Amino acid sequence: MNFMCVAIPAKVISIEGSLAEVEVGGIFRTISIQLTPEVQKDDYVLVHAGFAIHKVDEEEARQTLELFEELGALEEGSSEKPSPDGLEHSTP
Repeated sequence: MNFMCVAIPAKVISIEGSLAEVEVGGIFRTISIQLTPEVQKDDYVLVHAGFAIHKVDEEEARQTLELFEELGALEEGSSEKPSPDGLEHSTP
């Protein structure tokens, strides 16, 4: 089984020291900005594993979030069911 890690764009709401409160889709989280000390309030950052790993512009953040929404809608509409053993099986 392969796994992929994904960074999520989030808006910085406030900053206190090396921590920032960010918002994504109405959900608020506290993250570390130690890797991106240039980040300021109202910036957008990519968040991975509780860390802001890159600053992005608002348009890029919006496009990425829209793509995630589309992917979620596709997944919800999928008629394929996972196999009981959790492995991918191809059919001839």
